[in-house]
Amino acid sequence: MPPRKKRRPAAGDDLSAKKSRHDGIKTEDDMFSSKRCLEWFYEYAGTDDIVGPEGMEKFCEDIGVEPENVVMLVLAWKLDAQNMGYFTLQEWLKGMTSLHIPLSVYEKDQRSLDINTAKCMLGLLLGKMWPLFPVFHQFLEQSKYKVINKDQWCNVLEFSRTINLDLSNYDEDGAWPVLLDEFVEWYKEKQMT
Repeated sequence: MPPRKKRRPAAGDDLSAKKSRHDGIKTEDDMFSSKRCLEWFYEYAGTDDIVGPEGMEKFCEDIGVEPENVVMLVLAWKLDAQNMGYFTLQEWLKGMTSLHIPLSVYEKDQRSLDINTAKCMLGLLLGKMWPLFPVFHQFLEQSKYKVINKDQWCNVLEFSRTINLDLSNYDEDGAWPVLLDEFVEWYKEKQMT
């Protein structure tokens, strides 16, 4: 008997609910994520139900990433985009579900991210690009911080792009948030031991 082909989900299928049925447990979070993923798609989609260049530009602005950042290429690859810079509803749902992106991160009025969400998102954005990310992640793991606010978030991204790996150009008297001052101090102490 030939193996059964798996049915590809239709554009309107609730992918997270299907995943939950396999696990035997369907939580409110699964339903919320799927619903929010659809809302999120339509926030950026044009009139033809495709997220195109204009929608992606707004998306990049909302998440604080430049459109030419390599993260966007990785996202296109993870979403399995058939056309660069354009995402169908199917690609969006499948890709965002596979990435396990905590969709509530992108609420417009949200001023901070819980630390676990922030670590996941920073890992996605910086994990492969910033050699100090594993050390920074370790710092966050042992720190007292429960949330990362927008200022800290933006400054971590800037820090990763502008500060040398040996931290030699870090100015302790600069306008960095305390979070980064504490990271630098912790890192230097760790290097001495």
